[in-house]
Amino acid sequence: DGDRIWALIRGSAVNHDGRSGGLTVPSGPAQEELLRRALAATQVDANQITYVEAHGTGTALGDPIEIQALGNVLCQDRQTPLIIGSVKTNIGHLEPAAGVAGLMKVILSLQHKQIPPHLHFHTPNPHIPWDAYPLQVPTTLTEWQADGPRLAGVSAFGLSGINAHVILEEAPAQPHAT
Repeated sequence: DGDRIWALIRGSAVNHDGRSGGLTVPSGPAQEELLRRALAATQVDANQITYVEAHGTGTALGDPIEIQALGNVLCQDRQTPLIIGSVKTNIGHLEPAAGVAGLMKVILSLQHKQIPPHLHFHTPNPHIPWDAYPLQVPTTLTEWQADGPRLAGVSAFGLSGINAHVILEEAPAQPHAT
């Protein structure tokens, strides 16, 4: 119809943490299952995902659990680092709108083929096993390299234990109007 396509939603998954250690204690196994279900829904190989917009609240407990889930699912046979970031370093935690903010950031990043820097990342969280996974947190504007269509994941987690993950693909080339 001539409408501008900003990105393609390849697929998504939603689940719940179930029983956990408390309201603010996320479940790593539930996050891993969420990522596996999102990959299955999109029929995408984990190595095709080159960027993940993490929920990334900057907490001592939540971030290590999220990074471990990302590493266990998306980094097993990875030859190039998985780039991770979070829009929260730019605008804070928008509570129920946090996932939408992450989605918009990734769509704009796909459009410009660049990943913005993760602000204020000076000292990595010592509770995250950074050497265990090929992960990269960009601290400068980074050209988004890919061997095919650029694919990204966007995670959003709710305080009540709800988890969501969407996989986006860059928009197909648009014919120029004459």
